[in-house]
Amino acid sequence: MTNFYFAGVDTVYLANKYKTPLYVMSENIILDRIREIRTNFLEKYKNTEAFYASKAFLTKEMARIIKRENFGIDIVSGGELYTAMEVDFPAEKIIFHGNNKTEEELEMAVQYGVGRIIVDNLYELSLLNHITKKYNKKANILFRVTPEVESNTHRYIQTGQLDSKFGIPLSQGIIFEAIEKALNLPYINLLGFHFHIGSQILHNKNYKKAIENTIKLMKEAKSRYGFITEELNIGGGYGIKYTDDDERRPISYFTDAAMEEIETNCSKYKLKRPKVIIEPGRWIVGEAGITLYTIGSIKRIPGVRTYVSVDGGMTDNPRPSLYQAKYKGIIANKANEEATEVVTIAGKCCESGDILIWDLKVPQVEAGDILAILSTGAYNYSMASNYNKIPKPAVVMIKDGVDRLIVKRESYAEMIKNEL
Repeated sequence: MTNFYFAGVDTVYLANKYKTPLYVMSENIILDRIREIRTNFLEKYKNTEAFYASKAFLTKEMARIIKRENFGIDIVSGGELYTAMEVDFPAEKIIFHGNNKTEEELEMAVQYGVGRIIVDNLYELSLLNHITKKYNKKANILFRVTPEVESNTHRYIQTGQLDSKFGIPLSQGIIFEAIEKALNLPYINLLGFHFHIGSQILHNKNYKKAIENTIKLMKEAKSRYGFITEELNIGGGYGIKYTDDDERRPISYFTDAAMEEIETNCSKYKLKRPKVIIEPGRWIVGEAGITLYTIGSIKRIPGVRTYVSVDGGMTDNPRPSLYQAKYKGIIANKANEEATEVVTIAGKCCESGDILIWDLKVPQVEAGDILAILSTGAYNYSMASNYNKIPKPAVVMIKDGVDRLIVKRESYAEMIKNEL
């Protein structure tokens, strides 16, 4: 009998050592992805930068890895900013996103001196101007625009369409009001524009359309105000392999097409090509993580379905419940046994929708078996909750075949420590 190994380590050993549910991350895979970006984007094209989209997976240790690799980091909340600053992340290499940054969060950003604030709307521009004036500090900003491109992904993770909670529409004149206002504010330094068309994007054609639309905006801003765009941030959202139906593309599939489109359109409109920034998150960490569970109850309904329940569920992975995300799974302690039945992997939460995988082919399963679900490195730990008063799992990082704990398992006492 052969157990399932991940990143050179026996997953059954990990489950026994750290207990389950357990998030397992591979630092080697993370570093491989970072180096691919460095080789095929940063070193290939001049005047470019890469910022890790930390909402995908952020712990203090992950921030340290990004810091050591000299990448920037993009954050979307005061909590993510605080985490980065706890490991002395260089503030000038931080980009602050979000559609409703609070006054407290913007004050943190200004006081820390973050490198870029992505302004999402006119209200935020006014609020930020008030704060920068208060502290007598200038803020570098980019406006987030909605390039009015719909991507082929679940509608809950589309962000580039006209009807979006994010960004300023291109077609209704609001963006020009924002540009004109920003150019006249003494504590605001407008550098350019940002867009993000969505998540888990597997094709590059919509990136090209979004770039074309945004460069038309750059041309119009120069024509109206003499504004020269210094930076163009084209976001991230590059897809990964979750199931056999997915294909993880090399980073060059997206970046080569993007750079060609940028160069072509800048030349067409006689514009200087700005600094180009990308923000990969899922693409770096998604396939670098797995989650381990212990199988408990098995419910066989003859002629209907077999439910195999695990000791986790939507509290450690809400993506299937939120937007029908699909995953592959392996019975880790029976990795080389023939799959003889089809089962549905159910979580332990008190919700009928708490299903992690529908119709998974597995060997004969028994209580006590270890289930590994693949490609859970992105948006699992970061979206975990305490629903049903279930404590959050531990996180283990593996490098060169050696495992280390980077997040302790939450205890019941820690879970309720703020309750009075």
